[in-house]
Amino acid sequence: MKIVFHKHFKKRFQKVPKKIQEQFYNRLDLFMENMSHPVLNVHRLEGSYSECFSINITADYRAIFKKELSVVTFILIGTHSELY
Repeated sequence: MKIVFHKHFKKRFQKVPKKIQEQFYNRLDLFMENMSHPVLNVHRLEGSYSECFSINITADYRAIFKKELSVVTFILIGTHSELY
Protein backbone atom coordinates (compact mmCIF):
# COMPACT_ATOMS: atom_id res chain seq x y z
CA MET A 1 0.00 0.00 0.00
CA LYS A 2 1.27 3.44 -0.96
CA ILE A 3 0.54 6.42 1.31
CA VAL A 4 0.17 9.88 -0.24
CA PHE A 5 -0.53 13.22 1.47
CA HIS A 6 -2.67 15.77 -0.36
CA LYS A 7 -1.47 19.40 -0.27
CA HIS A 8 -4.50 20.34 1.89
CA PHE A 9 -3.51 17.66 4.39
CA LYS A 10 0.10 18.88 4.51
CA LYS A 11 -0.99 22.48 5.08
CA ARG A 12 -3.35 21.60 7.93
CA PHE A 13 -0.93 19.06 9.41
CA GLN A 14 1.66 21.81 9.95
CA LYS A 15 -0.89 23.75 12.03
CA VAL A 16 -1.91 20.97 14.43
CA PRO A 17 -0.02 20.67 17.74
CA LYS A 18 3.20 18.61 17.72
CA LYS A 19 1.62 16.10 20.10
CA ILE A 20 -1.16 15.46 17.56
CA GLN A 21 1.41 15.13 14.76
CA GLU A 22 3.26 12.48 16.77
CA GLN A 23 0.01 10.66 17.51
CA PHE A 24 -0.85 10.73 13.79
CA TYR A 25 2.44 9.00 12.93
CA ASN A 26 1.75 6.37 15.61
CA ARG A 27 -1.70 5.77 14.16
CA LEU A 28 -0.30 5.74 10.62
CA ASP A 29 2.10 2.93 11.61
CA LEU A 30 -0.83 1.00 13.03
CA PHE A 31 -2.90 1.76 9.91
CA MET A 32 -0.18 0.36 7.65
CA GLU A 33 0.07 -2.80 9.76
CA ASN A 34 -3.67 -3.40 10.10
CA MET A 35 -6.04 -1.00 8.38
CA SER A 36 -9.02 -2.38 10.27
CA HIS A 37 -7.56 -2.20 13.79
CA PRO A 38 -10.39 -1.29 16.21
CA VAL A 39 -8.43 1.63 17.74
CA LEU A 40 -8.49 3.40 14.37
CA ASN A 41 -12.27 3.17 14.02
CA VAL A 42 -12.05 3.29 10.22
CA HIS A 43 -15.43 4.18 8.80
CA ARG A 44 -16.94 5.47 5.57
CA LEU A 45 -18.18 9.04 5.62
CA GLU A 46 -21.40 10.49 4.27
CA GLY A 47 -22.43 13.69 2.53
CA SER A 48 -19.73 15.69 0.78
CA TYR A 49 -17.12 13.12 1.92
CA SER A 50 -19.09 10.07 0.75
CA GLU A 51 -16.10 8.69 -1.18
CA CYS A 52 -13.82 9.03 1.85
CA PHE A 53 -13.03 7.28 5.10
CA SER A 54 -11.98 8.56 8.51
CA ILE A 55 -9.61 7.29 11.18
CA ASN A 56 -9.38 8.41 14.80
CA ILE A 57 -6.12 10.09 15.75
CA THR A 58 -7.27 11.04 19.27
CA ALA A 59 -10.67 11.29 20.90
CA ASP A 60 -11.27 14.53 18.96
CA TYR A 61 -8.84 14.55 15.99
CA ARG A 62 -9.61 12.72 12.75
CA ALA A 63 -7.77 12.13 9.48
CA ILE A 64 -9.81 11.77 6.29
CA PHE A 65 -8.54 9.64 3.42
CA LYS A 66 -9.49 8.16 0.06
CA LYS A 67 -8.50 4.66 -1.02
CA GLU A 68 -8.05 3.90 -4.68
CA LEU A 69 -6.63 0.48 -5.53
CA SER A 70 -3.41 0.26 -3.52
CA VAL A 71 -3.02 4.02 -2.93
CA VAL A 72 -4.29 5.76 0.20
CA THR A 73 -4.42 9.55 0.01
CA PHE A 74 -4.84 11.46 3.24
CA ILE A 75 -6.74 14.63 2.36
CA LEU A 76 -7.59 16.39 5.64
CA ILE A 77 -6.81 16.36 9.34
CA GLY A 78 -8.50 18.25 12.13
CA THR A 79 -10.88 18.11 15.04
CA HIS A 80 -14.25 16.49 14.64
CA SER A 81 -15.99 19.88 14.69
CA GLU A 82 -13.58 21.38 12.13
CA LEU A 83 -14.10 18.58 9.63
CA TYR A 84 -17.81 17.87 9.92
